[in-house]
Amino acid sequence: MDKHQIQGKAKQVIGAARQKTGELIDNKEMQAKGGAQRVEGKIQEGYGKTKEAVKDGVRKLDQ
Repeated sequence: MDKHQIQGKAKQVIGAARQKTGELIDNKEMQAKGGAQRVEGKIQEGYGKTKEAVKDGVRKLDQ
């Protein structure tokens, strides 16, 4: 698992918690920031998955 995948997952969890907290205290700004952080985490996780897939593909070509 790539470090970007791990960091991305962490951002998603933190973003979801921030978003839910914003809902509970009726803070629209916190909800929006949490949602944005979740999206950022998904993008980072996807980057890590792609990076890992490319590395695997290069290794297979080298064999």
